[in-house]
Amino acid sequence: MKSLRIAMIGSGSWATALAKLFLNNTSTINWFIRKEEDIAYFNSYKTNPRYLSGVEFETEKISFYTSLRECVKNSDYLVLAIPSAFLDDSFSLLTESDLKDKVIFSAIKGIVPQHNLIVGEYLNKVYNVPLENIGVITGPCHAEEVALEKLSYLTIASINTANAQILSDILNCRYLKSTVSDDIYGTEFSAVLKNVIAVAGGICHGLGYGDNFLAVLVSNAIQEIKRFVDAVHPIDRDIKASAYLGDLLVTAYSQFSRNRMFGTMLGKGYSVKQAQLEMNMIAEGYYAVKCVYEINKKYKVHMPITDAVYNIIYQSKDVRKEIAQLTLLLS
Repeated sequence: MKSLRIAMIGSGSWATALAKLFLNNTSTINWFIRKEEDIAYFNSYKTNPRYLSGVEFETEKISFYTSLRECVKNSDYLVLAIPSAFLDDSFSLLTESDLKDKVIFSAIKGIVPQHNLIVGEYLNKVYNVPLENIGVITGPCHAEEVALEKLSYLTIASINTANAQILSDILNCRYLKSTVSDDIYGTEFSAVLKNVIAVAGGICHGLGYGDNFLAVLVSNAIQEIKRFVDAVHPIDRDIKASAYLGDLLVTAYSQFSRNRMFGTMLGKGYSVKQAQLEMNMIAEGYYAVKCVYEINKKYKVHMPITDAVYNIIYQSKDVRKEIAQLTLLLS
């Protein structure tokens, strides 16, 4: 296991938390960080200059790269943790042969907007990565709590459960428990949709709706997610498991949820552009809701919460009126 060459692709808070986890049980990792000045800071101060600055690293265990191609070349397993909107641009210099025989796990929880594909489908259709070499890292885990070593749980999904088990074994530690699943479509789409729901929850919070209504919103939301993932990939799954319901709950309720924060700003009267400029991090729900809305034109699933968020963000519908209309559709 110690000889497995793992690459972390990305330098945000979740990438930083995952790197911390991997280094608990591996002797070295490769880490792609785009900016040379960030790597220089890392080497000087042993922390990420931009995110989770309280996490200290033994940088002698890390091989830093500013070249994604070189990082990929020298790695066996790639873990993607960059915003979905930037993935296509980041991978633009890579070819199908660069990713040949690589095992790739996405921890992105977003849809690639340029292609309207979840990350697994993007890798499969654009770079011809076999589905058995693709996986998903998901579950109710905020990077901030992982950094604080608070007990957390992840689900590692792949149709090749042996690959998923390898990552699961590496990630498991005193404060992180992980389980294996073969539901790559359901876990990934659920991770995307929970960001949309969190935006809706934030909007309602910003408008002054209370905990009672948020509970109704979330209970309706898990039914909405189930309808959608069952339509996209109809297999037997327990929607109450932590990869689905747990991830939804933490994203809808937590103070660390950037999607909830983004929605709260919209509910308080910020424009979409103002809210984006105010935040230091990407709210994946902004991109996800448009993609899911377009994908659902094929499946025609009843998705009133998703539709309301889409109407507010992309159709400039009045926030109060849209949410008031939504309240009539929930039970």
